Amino acid sequence: MAHLSCGQMLPILYTELVNFYHLLNPLEDHKDEGQEFAEVLLSAISSNRPTLLELGAGAGHSAYYMKSYFNELTLTDISKPMLALSKSINSSCKHLLGDMRDLRLSERFDCVFIHDAISYMQSIDDLTRVAETAFHHLKSNGVALVVPDCTKESFCDYYEDHAADDERRSLRCISWSYDPDPTDSTHITDFAFLLRENGEVRPIHDRHTFGLFAEKEWLDVWKSVGFQIEMISRPLPAEYASSAYTNVMLLCRKRV
Repeated sequence: MAHLSCGQMLPILYTELVNFYHLLNPLEDHKDEGQEFAEVLLSAISSNRPTLLELGAGAGHSAYYMKSYFNELTLTDISKPMLALSKSINSSCKHLLGDMRDLRLSERFDCVFIHDAISYMQSIDDLTRVAETAFHHLKSNGVALVVPDCTKESFCDYYEDHAADDERRSLRCISWSYDPDPTDSTHITDFAFLLRENGEVRPIHDRHTFGLFAEKEWLDVWKSVGFQIEMISRPLPAEYASSAYTNVMLLCRKRV
């Protein structure tokens, strides 16, 4: 099993269960938001065909729909199996193994994009290190778009049902998100999987611990490393209306 740099195990969804990932999180579900994220970034910079670095690219679903807008994409993630999934659909993109908290490349980019992988940052220190990484990799007047899943203001307990099949595998899953300690900076999502493959069904429990921060904390962290911040609205699908998802995105400008 791979490890996060802070000593946590990577959830098994991103290691031994990657063959089922497309059933839980289909590529086509990301089309609208991927195009939206690209348009937000393009509207904020002057370059016609900019370069983009994505921190925590995962299976590359966002990149798949964003890559036509950019001259070059570099995709990074901490999970080798997830990078392999991304390579299978984004062969034209550069892929690098790295932790968004301490990645340091020599190249500078017009844009940095960070989506839901930032939800795994569990402390203000983690968030600050990611902000420093983004700042380090941007050109002068570059822009970072940060899209957290939820904030303390938006969070509520919720659950989702998932079911999908392909020619070889079947997945049934319930995910349950809750906050056992409202005084700390984390919340939990438990996944209960029933997975069928080669005629056999196996049950698996996979726990994910996410950071949970107030909007002001998000703003303060990104301002502290030198960014100028604009909070903008993210249109959410109707099915997210009663969930914990936030409609807040951070557009972070490097004015140096």
